[in-house]
Amino acid sequence: MIELLVVMIIMAILVSVGLAFHFGARERASDATARSNLRTAVPAIEAYRGDNQGYNGMTLAALRSTYSPGIGNIEINWTAVDDYCVSSTVGNRTWWKQGPASEITMTAC
Repeated sequence: MIELLVVMIIMAILVSVGLAFHFGARERASDATARSNLRTAVPAIEAYRGDNQGYNGMTLAALRSTYSPGIGNIEINWTAVDDYCVSSTVGNRTWWKQGPASEITMTAC
């Protein structure tokens, strides 16, 4: 009986470690997908700026149709002719990029 109890405790520990790894892996995968969406969008955004002398009027539909049909789920907010804020949400995590020179972060624009 004690041996069975020891086996059950060991199995419970292994299952809890496995579940923790699984949820951590899903979170890392969501982060990687969101950052990839932003890295894919940035060249299209810069091409739009070059063609239109600024970011005014930029939409996801325009970027996909003219510059890069592979852009994932992003939200674009252009804040000025020479500035924008773009975000990508995958799962329950959102990543942001403010303007052309900033890094991709989890801090909102």
